[in-house]
Amino acid sequence: QVQLVESGGGLVQAGDSLRLSCAASGRAFTTYTMGWFRQAPGKEREFVASIRWSGTSYADSVKGRFTISRDNAKNTVYLQMNSLKPEDTAVYYCAARVSSGYATGRSDYHYWGQGTQVTVSS
Repeated sequence: QVQLVESGGGLVQAGDSLRLSCAASGRAFTTYTMGWFRQAPGKEREFVASIRWSGTSYADSVKGRFTISRDNAKNTVYLQMNSLKPEDTAVYYCAARVSSGYATGRSDYHYWGQGTQVTVSS
């Protein structure tokens, strides 16, 4: 069982930055593909970014503004969000896939955090 705990959400203005963190349990964290998804009111949960041993992937809507990274010594994955826009407003979820590999679909992931709210005002 892997537990994921997100933190770092909040209310910011357009153009501001936020950094989300996700602390994971589990001894094999270094082998996991980790992802961030988001869900806005009335919309489906969508892929934002993922990180695996061989690289990172991003949704087109966040490329150049968001950066995913990980600290394996701390079992933590981060999402640095710059130049935030009102359309980035959503609940952001951390997810873990207990094997490596390219993964951008919701069904690719095995464990989910409880989510953290990000609200961007115009």
